Amino acid sequence: MIIPHQQLSPETLQSLVEEFVTRSGTDYGATEIPLQDKVRQVQRQLARGDVVIVFDLATESVTLLSRQEAEQLADQ
Repeated sequence: MIIPHQQLSPETLQSLVEEFVTRSGTDYGATEIPLQDKVRQVQRQLARGDVVIVFDLATESVTLLSRQEAEQLADQ
């Protein structure tokens, strides 16, 4: 289930994005990028609709996926 980012409070959205960009396995290449820069990048992707917030009912968890990944999951 896709959750529109506009439905979240600014504080909740900020926390969700920060948690996502600090997860193990989120590698941004050889150059270290400050946390706030990573957060702004993801927020811009959310605003453009390139990235969406997905709630998984089975696991009761939330993640961010590319729109394409979310659509592929929905088709399964």
